[in-house]
Amino acid sequence: MAVTAADRDDPALRRARRLLRRYPIIDGHNDLAWVIRNDRKAPGDVEAYDLRKPTPGDTDLARLRAGGVGGQFWSVYVPGDARAEGYARLQLEQIDIARRVIARYRDRLAFCLGTDDIRRAWRRGRLASLLGLEGGHALENSLGALRAYYALGVRYMTLTHNVTTDWADAALDAPRHRGLSPFGHEVIREMNRLGMLVDLAHVAPAVMEQALRVSAAPVIFSHSSCRALTDVPRNVPDAILARLPANGGVVMLTFVAPFVSPAAAAAKTVGLEALQPRLAGVSDRAERRRIEREYFAAHPLPKATIGQVVGHIEHARTVAGVDHIGIGGDYDGNDDWPVGLEDVSRYPYLFAELIRRGWRERDLAKLAGGNLLRAFRRAEAVARRLQRSRPPSTATIGELDGRPEAAGQPIRASKSAKT
Repeated sequence: MAVTAADRDDPALRRARRLLRRYPIIDGHNDLAWVIRNDRKAPGDVEAYDLRKPTPGDTDLARLRAGGVGGQFWSVYVPGDARAEGYARLQLEQIDIARRVIARYRDRLAFCLGTDDIRRAWRRGRLASLLGLEGGHALENSLGALRAYYALGVRYMTLTHNVTTDWADAALDAPRHRGLSPFGHEVIREMNRLGMLVDLAHVAPAVMEQALRVSAAPVIFSHSSCRALTDVPRNVPDAILARLPANGGVVMLTFVAPFVSPAAAAAKTVGLEALQPRLAGVSDRAERRRIEREYFAAHPLPKATIGQVVGHIEHARTVAGVDHIGIGGDYDGNDDWPVGLEDVSRYPYLFAELIRRGWRERDLAKLAGGNLLRAFRRAEAVARRLQRSRPPSTATIGELDGRPEAAGQPIRASKSAKT
């Protein structure tokens, strides 16, 4: 969106831009790699999807700079209903796409493995780029795979996406484990030992509760909002938000319209129910997504607002505390954005609204990225301690959960859409 004369004359917006130059955004979740993989003109072609030019999606280099983004967890998402295609193969391909993007723009992006790297990237004027794995199904029930992904640069893992795995219940699928299985507990312990952040976006509340008990390190929600304001299963209940201070974790509030607007959430539910007859028997993910896009283009959701996003941020601040909130836009992972938050250039407009509401600079700095850095540093310290006393886990799902460990039970996909 173009900068208008009114924008240039807005003192809150000018102040927000100055603040984000000093305290850059560290965003918890961006699905650029998935967009590149599925680009219609050149699928998977990192060179063709040129970030130096305006892109058809939500993200390019100019808009990242305009948005004050100084750190980004690039999601390396793999669908939970892709077992037949090979989770691990797809996961490695997604990691490859993200790492090729970072390498292609090394004058603007820096591949980071920890908090020291983030600070180094900023000193060099680079956008700190980290990887976040979305969906524990990609482990294929192997802690060796978890360690391999960590070695490739993955620094958080979302325990589930929209499907229940062999060891963890998802928010949008039928529960099978009453939260986490014993192997799920071991996954968290091994993530703590590695220094990989435990991401509780997408998981069932029972998993959230148990993970907070099991994890020795701060957890994150890389892209979630508040269930008290928008009652959808993907959002975080107040009872969980209230426990974040004891854990040291961070909820990174997202902008997706159906997660922040009750009206948009209700309309999305109605639309998905209406689509079921058309989607019955359609197994191809691309075709299912095309049908969904076509339907919602003809039946657009009610528009969400920046004010509603601010409402979620302020509610999380009230319940969890200002030291436990962050930003996880989920750009390029969805189609429905609040008015004024249409792409990665728009973070200053959100911060301008918070400034108008009287937020102090030190609290805005915590929200922008300070809290995430603190939680990440703590996870690194926990890992150093655990590595002195605990070797890599050789546990298997078979020995801990008493079930076949190769392929596990069939995983049912509850939704085809990314969110």
